[in-house]
Amino acid sequence: MMWEVSGARRRVMIVKYVLLYFAEEKVDRQPADPVNLEKLGAWLTEMEARGVRRHGHRLRPVAEAATVRVREHETLVSDGPFAETKEQVAGYDLIECVDLTEALEIASKHPAAELGTVEVRPVWM
Repeated sequence: MMWEVSGARRRVMIVKYVLLYFAEEKVDRQPADPVNLEKLGAWLTEMEARGVRRHGHRLRPVAEAATVRVREHETLVSDGPFAETKEQVAGYDLIECVDLTEALEIASKHPAAELGTVEVRPVWM
């Protein structure tokens, strides 16, 4: 959390949240659907105008991922994500909001919420 001074007397607490986007990864899906790109562009424009989005990116396919674990001082590396699930982490955004209500409102507007799941998680500061 950080404090932002707004005006001479008012202080507002700002909380950082990570939005994690989960979607079912399909081999035949194009990297960027034009309709979704248009919706994403509108979301990005709104969030940047509001000054809440700090940064974010799409993630490459799970086939290009690796998982690292250390057990009894031995490093174990495996291909792909460890979790056996249909939905995979597809991207993320870091946002700064006044509270969870605002973070949920922002997440609900992201096009990923229509395609999969958006997890909203506060950053431990």
